[in-house]
Amino acid sequence: MRSGGYFDRDKQEEIASRLELQVNSPDFWTDQTEAKKITKQLSLVNEQIEHINTLDNLRDELQTYISFLEEDFNEDLFGEAIKSLENQRQFIEKAEIECYLNGKYDRNDAVFSIHAGAGGTEAQDWAEMLLRMYSRWAERNNYSFNIIDMLPGEEAGIKSVTVEVGGNFAYGMLKAEVGIHRLVRISPFNAQGKRQTSFASVYVYPEFDNDIEVEIDAKDLKIDTYRSSGAGGQHVNTTDSAVRITHQPTGIVVSCQNERSQIQNREKAMNILKSRLYQYYEEQRDAEKKKEESSKTDIGWGNQIRSYVFQPYQMVKDHRTNHEVGTVDRVMDGDLDGFIYAWLKEQAKFKNGSK
Repeated sequence: MRSGGYFDRDKQEEIASRLELQVNSPDFWTDQTEAKKITKQLSLVNEQIEHINTLDNLRDELQTYISFLEEDFNEDLFGEAIKSLENQRQFIEKAEIECYLNGKYDRNDAVFSIHAGAGGTEAQDWAEMLLRMYSRWAERNNYSFNIIDMLPGEEAGIKSVTVEVGGNFAYGMLKAEVGIHRLVRISPFNAQGKRQTSFASVYVYPEFDNDIEVEIDAKDLKIDTYRSSGAGGQHVNTTDSAVRITHQPTGIVVSCQNERSQIQNREKAMNILKSRLYQYYEEQRDAEKKKEESSKTDIGWGNQIRSYVFQPYQMVKDHRTNHEVGTVDRVMDGDLDGFIYAWLKEQAKFKNGSK
């Protein structure tokens, strides 16, 4: 028996069949904007069907283990049954979380940025550690992770970085990470071996399709070109191909340096600017929606959403949900789902008025 909706395979397969008919029609790509929307929707529906099939397989696997154990208890088989049950629990939890992601932009790709706080090399190293953490999280969740602009630190680490994260629900998941992240550790850059606290900020914006309508007056743009700041080798540009665009009325600045040519970097930067401006103007029209910029508080004490403590003990704690774990290494290796899920569940409670 099925509960319908997300887990209703018949309904999802019916939707997929209807979309596939559209995709296979001879004139499907006549309207490329609409075609891209339909193919993205089909991809999402097929993913939901795959989730339903996976859940059924996990249930069948567990039932098989239980049947064997009823006939003859075996310690190894019992361990496999527990492992299967845990896999099923994790899968159901992820499916539940995706049901919460019904916001206007939750299914979109994300534009994700990290900025080092005050503190020089120590804070810049922390920003780079966060970049690796999120790249590992993206890898775990089968998301694409493409760095489009990065400003290295003078000695180590990075001052700032902007990344495109692609995949279903990328923005919906990553919006849980917006805020100040605090590190406590014995600094490798401090010869006295003292504990040091560092901060970095994370901002996330939904990425929009190229067909969104945003009026941009060329007179409002300040466009600068500069040489890309790659780490070396094939990433070094010998021409001023990187592009920085400033929208002067709003002060929004976007940069791109990862493409091969100045024209490609400019096009990518303009697409990101359109996404940023679309959200900026929509927030102005909707007085009840909290503006994205309002979360950009000082990168320092009292504003952190999460603390990562390496010494004298190990703990990562989210101050919004009180979710915490004692395995810092696992978190820094991308094991963030527990924190993201806890925050999304809290938001669902607030939305439903149950808290």
